[in-house]
Amino acid sequence: MGNFGQKVDKFIEIFIAQNGYVKVVEGLKNTLLIAVMGLIIGILIGTLIATVRVIPKYKRLPKVLNGFCSFYVGLFRGTPMVVQLLVFYYVLLPILGVHMTGVQVAVMVFGLNSGAYISEIMRSGIQSVDPGQMEAGRAVGLSFGTTMIKIVIPQAVKNILPTLGNEFISLIKETSVVSFVGAADLYVAFNYIGSNSYEFMVPYLVMALIYIVLVLIISAGIKIMERSLRRSDRRH
Repeated sequence: MGNFGQKVDKFIEIFIAQNGYVKVVEGLKNTLLIAVMGLIIGILIGTLIATVRVIPKYKRLPKVLNGFCSFYVGLFRGTPMVVQLLVFYYVLLPILGVHMTGVQVAVMVFGLNSGAYISEIMRSGIQSVDPGQMEAGRAVGLSFGTTMIKIVIPQAVKNILPTLGNEFISLIKETSVVSFVGAADLYVAFNYIGSNSYEFMVPYLVMALIYIVLVLIISAGIKIMERSLRRSDRRH
């Protein structure tokens, strides 16, 4: 116990006396920013792809778009997140002559990656909605797109809310790889503390605890939203 107490003392010294908490706060901010923005971008991309994939394929354009979407989903689901980060940061951006920070690249890649997964989640959600909803919308003169946006997709989101919550949790945990492109996340912050104290046990335990707390908060938030949606459904 005495040895562990010394480890804790070293951690506290770096964390407080040497302003290690500043790096932790910055890392937490970047972790949440990457995960939240990645989820928002992913929902937008995923909804668009899911809509394309459920459109009737009577004409040539929907078939071409569906082929492109299938390739996109296969590409991002078939390669690891860290590989995507490295390819974008060290290969594609230099070729295109574009300069982006590590955090910006992480937000973009997380959004593109999440979009591939959410597209499948959203597609299953859309298909779970009674087809009569689409028919009713078209019967009153709404276009396919308007019916999807105003009637079908809102109902689909209710059905897939828990799965979207799981995707957000996955994004939070996967942010631990963004250090590969120079983004300062929680891992970088606690690695800094460990390197300066020459002791990694306590910093990594605290880092794990922070991730657990974040996941518990997100899970609680999702349950609250689910209960709220169920109550609104009963009122209607």
